[in-house]
Amino acid sequence: MKKIKVGVAGYGTIGQRLADGVAMQEDMELVGIADLAPTLSLQALREKNMVGANGITYKLYLVDGADKAAFAAKDIPVAGTFEELCKEVDIMLDSAPGGVGAQNKANYYDKYGVKAVFQGGEKNAVADVFFHGYANYEKGLGADYLKLTSCNTTGLIRAVDCLDRKVGIEKVAITIIRRVADPGDYHRGLTNALQMEKAPSHQAVDLMTIMPHVDATGILVHTPVTHGHIITVLATAKDGKKITKEMALEAFQAHPRIRVVTLEEGFKGNASFFKYARDLGNRRGDMYEIGLWADSIVESGNDIMFAINIPQESVTIPETIDAIRAAMRMQETREEGTAATNRYLGIGAFKKA
Repeated sequence: MKKIKVGVAGYGTIGQRLADGVAMQEDMELVGIADLAPTLSLQALREKNMVGANGITYKLYLVDGADKAAFAAKDIPVAGTFEELCKEVDIMLDSAPGGVGAQNKANYYDKYGVKAVFQGGEKNAVADVFFHGYANYEKGLGADYLKLTSCNTTGLIRAVDCLDRKVGIEKVAITIIRRVADPGDYHRGLTNALQMEKAPSHQAVDLMTIMPHVDATGILVHTPVTHGHIITVLATAKDGKKITKEMALEAFQAHPRIRVVTLEEGFKGNASFFKYARDLGNRRGDMYEIGLWADSIVESGNDIMFAINIPQESVTIPETIDAIRAAMRMQETREEGTAATNRYLGIGAFKKA
């Protein structure tokens, strides 16, 4: 079996998880990772002898402006330059800081004919397709440049698309209770406040870009926490059809990337999911599935309301792997593509246990 050769640009919060995700795909080869500085993430990787997921050795390449001496001082082995990495791959997963991906496209991807998948921090104009594995997989088939939705939008679309395919959704209204920063980040400072954003939130706008038949609006509130976002959704079906709790619950329970839980089980909030993932032994305490409280599903007239938990560090990883499959035409349908990603990442296995 010929494996698709993949590189990862940026070994930060998302990049290190993308590298692991690719390493777990039996039909892909992680050629290497690239970064600018010997960060704590790379120092930790060096302490593990550069061995990542599935026992695979990660080769490190340096981007323009990197100080090779700084890596040598930390005894971090370097395999080459970012340009050399670009020459070796079929597709690059670009998780560099916002704006850098567009520069990489202009300087390297276009030059060497390398396909690329960009993360949510880049502007939509960088890509040919604004992509989601479940909602518009087929639009990504053969595309050169795809861009993922943000973590919140990725999880939100999973849930809305799931309901849409079950009953047909006309509109949604969302409220996002957003974590202020990732664990370990200090750039937002120490805070004891909530902060409002102007409505509608970009997640609602982005959802309509991916699912133009759904009318969406939303409000976002920043909160001084780090472990995950919570989104409430009020969904209205087409043609005035009533959505019952039973209908919604049946759809959510069948979706591989949605973990339906209850308060009674002990899932009291966002931190419960993080602790549970650690207890499962998941790498870095990650959970690929979004959490959905069965207790939160309530009928409001003909509408349905529910709440989901978004594990912001890891939720986009499966959809990014889906994007590789679509761009490289590894699988031609959303069913086949997402199923392959789920199988290698072990997603949904708990539903069969």
